[in-house]
Amino acid sequence: MLRPLRSASFVRKTGSAFAQDALAALLLVGMSGPTLAEEAPCHASQPVFSAPAKLERVASKLRRHEPVRILAIGSSSTQGIGASSPAFSYPSQLQADLARIWKTTVIVENAGKGGETIPETVGRLEAALETGKPDLVIWQVGTNDAVKGGDEARFSALLRQGIDAAQAHGVEVLLVDQQYYPAIKDPARYERFVNMVGTMAAAEKVPVFLRYKLMKTWSERSADVLVSMLSSDGFHMGDRGYDCMAELMAAGLHSMTATAEAAPSPAVTAAAHAHKP
Repeated sequence: MLRPLRSASFVRKTGSAFAQDALAALLLVGMSGPTLAEEAPCHASQPVFSAPAKLERVASKLRRHEPVRILAIGSSSTQGIGASSPAFSYPSQLQADLARIWKTTVIVENAGKGGETIPETVGRLEAALETGKPDLVIWQVGTNDAVKGGDEARFSALLRQGIDAAQAHGVEVLLVDQQYYPAIKDPARYERFVNMVGTMAAAEKVPVFLRYKLMKTWSERSADVLVSMLSSDGFHMGDRGYDCMAELMAAGLHSMTATAEAAPSPAVTAAAHAHKP
């Protein structure tokens, strides 16, 4: 059975128990009503990542038992607006979860800036890549551009520019698409921006944390479930929503690095062949 609902003082999961519970949350289907609310606070009836990926750079750090540095960049959802304190932002909770799962030092730098649109974020991302090289960039993107009337073609071009900049520095990328919230004024336009994130990610071969689908699933299950995940403004996540976001993301990142660790690197394979009699 999955753990009971957590309060705002969330008890973080550790080790294999964390991975098992998170995996169960990822696979959960067909539950509803009180049982769902009591047993599966992060219920996700469909995959929360767009496609499997191998995070080779991060996996290599884990093999060598070296610290892993993650840059979490984006707008208010990364900054943690809606949380009761910075400790309950998703980057803070993700850092704690990954450190327990990976059993190494994990540093998740919170570079969220509320209200920002993609031109400003790309500029900050490029500057951050020049001054310090993270192992992974988690880029939460697109909500403000969709809401504030951003140009669609420019959004797509800048999204590609940011991904390319990270990859040119040898840094792996995970995108986080837009949030779902009840008061979306132009759903067709908003979903075009959501789809642009997915399309660009597929073209650039980077995974997406499917936040929009996850939150829409919460809403479809029960309006009360979605409300419980949001802050009082009905737009940003609250403590519980950020906790679920961090938990599900950590489970996915753990799976991606485990897959990469299981696959021998080309250099190791070549060396093994070279030493054959």
